[in-house]
Amino acid sequence: MAAKQKILIVDDDNNIAELISLYLTKECFDTKIVNDGEEALVAFEQYNPNLILLDLMLPGIDGYQVCREVRAKANVPIIMLSAKGEIFDKVLGLELGADDYMMKPFDSKELVARVKAVLRRYQPTKTEEPTPELKCVKYTDLVVNLSNYSVIYQGQAVDMPPKELELLYFLAASPNQVFTREQLLDHIWGYEYIGDTRTVDVHVKRLREKIKDHANWSLATVWGIGYKFEVRDL
Repeated sequence: MAAKQKILIVDDDNNIAELISLYLTKECFDTKIVNDGEEALVAFEQYNPNLILLDLMLPGIDGYQVCREVRAKANVPIIMLSAKGEIFDKVLGLELGADDYMMKPFDSKELVARVKAVLRRYQPTKTEEPTPELKCVKYTDLVVNLSNYSVIYQGQAVDMPPKELELLYFLAASPNQVFTREQLLDHIWGYEYIGDTRTVDVHVKRLREKIKDHANWSLATVWGIGYKFEVRDL
């Protein structure tokens, strides 16, 4: 029997945390509850969760800082939970590396659906392609390898979450082809993804922070449409 996937629930309201745990255990997940940021960082190391449900407003270390510290060590998926609904809070959460953002109060079925959707995106994609070259693109000073999820930029390995790497590979594998934000959302996150096109913008911004434009290629914005991997040395 396959091991249960583990969900770390971080919320200072224990009643909410227990309710979330009840929803998830009914779906055959294993759960662990902690009530503050410091406990969350300890539990992250010891419990080794498959996903973290992270409340923003925590005593001591808040959810944003917990997200920063987790992201510095691992790519475990994170769904942020908050009563805050401002666009700024959502964008900040995504920029820090969160995979999704849910506002309280939330529907139990939607919460479970989002947890399952995020976990599916982090599972290795099965492929029938036996040839690694089919999943690797190479340009001057840049190699993006989807076979082993690695990026080499100017001779150095660059660490990035799976969705950033998949987005970079998808664009680089179709040089000079323009994709709308909706197309990228569908190809990389899938039709079941519950979110909006701002997710694409946030991931492109993070890619640009790690992969700077080159004389021969760049990650270009096509204003009013979307993005393309522009190549000038074909």
